[in-house]
Amino acid sequence: MDKHGIIDKLARESFEKGGFNGTWLYAEKGQIVSKGAAGFRDPENKLPLAEDSIFQLASVSKTFTGAAAMLVMRQGLLRPDDEIVKYFPELSAYKGVTVRHLLNHTSGIPDYFDDADWFIRIWKEEKRVPGNDEILRFLCETKTKPYFAPGEDLHYSNTGYNLLALLVERLSGVPYEEFLQKNIFEPAGMTSTRCCHIRRDGVPFENYAQATVFENDKFVADVDSEEDGDVTAFDGLNGDDYVFTNIFDMLKWDRALREGRVLTAEEQRIAYAPGKLNSGEDAVYDEEDGLNFGYGFGWAVCREEGFRLIVSHSGGMPGVGTWFERFIDADRVLVFLTNRVPVDARAYWSFEKALEAIARDREPGPIKCLEDIVSRDPDRSKWESFCGKYEHPEDADFIIDEVYMKDGELYAKAVDEDGHGFEFRLFPIGENEFGRKGGMLRLKFGASARSSKKTKEETGLLFCSRPVSSLTAARIPRAVTRPPGRGCGRRGPLLLSRRSR
Repeated sequence: MDKHGIIDKLARESFEKGGFNGTWLYAEKGQIVSKGAAGFRDPENKLPLAEDSIFQLASVSKTFTGAAAMLVMRQGLLRPDDEIVKYFPELSAYKGVTVRHLLNHTSGIPDYFDDADWFIRIWKEEKRVPGNDEILRFLCETKTKPYFAPGEDLHYSNTGYNLLALLVERLSGVPYEEFLQKNIFEPAGMTSTRCCHIRRDGVPFENYAQATVFENDKFVADVDSEEDGDVTAFDGLNGDDYVFTNIFDMLKWDRALREGRVLTAEEQRIAYAPGKLNSGEDAVYDEEDGLNFGYGFGWAVCREEGFRLIVSHSGGMPGVGTWFERFIDADRVLVFLTNRVPVDARAYWSFEKALEAIARDREPGPIKCLEDIVSRDPDRSKWESFCGKYEHPEDADFIIDEVYMKDGELYAKAVDEDGHGFEFRLFPIGENEFGRKGGMLRLKFGASARSSKKTKEETGLLFCSRPVSSLTAARIPRAVTRPPGRGCGRRGPLLLSRRSR
């Protein structure tokens, strides 16, 4: 298989179809097989991306946080089973939570995105960006209850990694950003990498790939977005995000780990072990294609037949999508960094899956966009019968609230888990089945929706959704909407009922 040529062709095709906009690198045994850049690093399409362009890593930054915590442990300043109240006595509400729980996402401590308005209020009213040390104040003031008792379950929590960064800073006696620079980036030879806060302090890179979202039919910088501009409010945090780098330095990170220049082989064995629940079972983050994904110390962990141990992490914020995958036994590494919300989610998704297939010596599928699957001459006679208000489960994080006609086309009004409403056109992709361009959503209307006399119970909308991280979510990190391991989280079909009008 000509992996270099195939990846390059697929990347260009995905970009042309409104999907991938970023850089990629795939290496085997430390040798680069394919690398490249496609797209632009500014919203105006004036500055082409280069292979060494700098991107925000988002949650892939957690791989460094886990390593930093282990380095502090090596110094004897911290132990995995230390309770955090030993260091943060004000967090008595989370008694029993250990450092290990924070690292494995089994602490039960809620994610700060659950109460994001706390940060936004300070940013807007006090005209400042809260620092990472204020995560303690956040937990105390919001009095957010634990998701569960420590060790009872696994729930991804950015807050836990904020606390880990604060522990590293307090116990080492140096700012977290400096700790990473001196103890990880420099030993690894990552000369283009920094932990910094560009929205608060300014951009220190000449070749920064601006995080860009698609809004009102045009690309805009995340900070200028009407919907996502409040991303600045979180820019003072550490541990869960805010490492900036390029594809070449991520390969250096892989090699530094393999060569023991940051963590020893034994420390890495510990870091790559999935967390355990109180029951003694592995804490499983996600199940996909028969594989179980656990979470170690900053890494998603799984084992695949033929490749054995694979560790990985994804990342996402508005306009940012990242992926870093290391085949520990096969000695392969795949990284791609993006700085735009795709116009066509399928074009992006199919390229991502193609890369993952190639890294596993499988033939990749084609790059498909919505245009490739849309029905050319749909039967519109039934569309009016699909219109109306729809019921939904109370705990749904993506709600189709209403379907209606506009300018002869079918549209949907949706609400995300932050309560933000938005509308999008529904494109016919099958019999009574529709998709949207900006996401992997599929809506299928049941036969009862065509009945002339419909009761609430009879009217059905089959809602099949495959959320693709930051492609549709506002302010929600990719690692929340997509497991930090390989692949995208899937929700099964939900039957939504029509509400009485």
